[in-house]
Amino acid sequence: MKKLSGWSFIKVYTFLVYIWMFAPIVAVVLLSFNPQQFGSFPMESFSFKWYIKLAHNATILGAFKNSLVLGSLTAILATIIGIPAAMAFVRHDFPGKETLNTLLLSPIMIPEVVLGVALLLFIRWLQQPKSFLLLLIGHVVLTLPYVLLVVQARLVGIKREYEEAALTLGASPFQTFREITFPLLAPAVFAGMLFAFTISFDDVTATLFWATARQQTVPVKIFGMLRDSISPEINALGTVMIILTVALPLAAGYVSRRFAKGQQS
Repeated sequence: MKKLSGWSFIKVYTFLVYIWMFAPIVAVVLLSFNPQQFGSFPMESFSFKWYIKLAHNATILGAFKNSLVLGSLTAILATIIGIPAAMAFVRHDFPGKETLNTLLLSPIMIPEVVLGVALLLFIRWLQQPKSFLLLLIGHVVLTLPYVLLVVQARLVGIKREYEEAALTLGASPFQTFREITFPLLAPAVFAGMLFAFTISFDDVTATLFWATARQQTVPVKIFGMLRDSISPEINALGTVMIILTVALPLAAGYVSRRFAKGQQS
């Protein structure tokens, strides 16, 4: 037998790592169609029983509503804050610029458990109860760095000559942003919003510290279901979450590419 070369070994090792990573996900998806109470392979039949049961679970539907509302508001607020912040960091110089930029990006480097505990202790120090507003603020803090990074990366590639030409021709700064900068920035803004929504929708670690009993999100609900008992509904719910979190970024990437091509043509 021929000995495996270094490159062949890397390819085989990478393939095995991917199998190790994705096998549990595939198992969850397959077991969600198993009509039996306890999953086993091979499956005896194929059924949507647990999806139907899931659709009639008022608690799960309420958690989905909370996740959708929270994710949408988080994406909007993070984008509203991220766009002017990116414009300031890329287009202007001011004292403390690098420090402020690092501060806004720091949630990426800080573990979510630390962020969750820190914000919770701060709110307790202010003698404020846990609420939806606290949850929203926490998710905006978590997702803002991703919006900021995506928008900054796009803004660096936009030549300032376009904006300077519009200003020279008499356009106001706001008109220049609306007519020139924002259309060129739109694909990155859209991608940043999808990043923020997906991260907010999927987050469980920090949300465990901030959510109340009436404002649980889907990931927190799954965590609670796993802690109490193992129900086949979890497989169906997990499959829905997988589809949403994979389909949304793919759709965003496709729309962004089409939008960018439309601008170039």
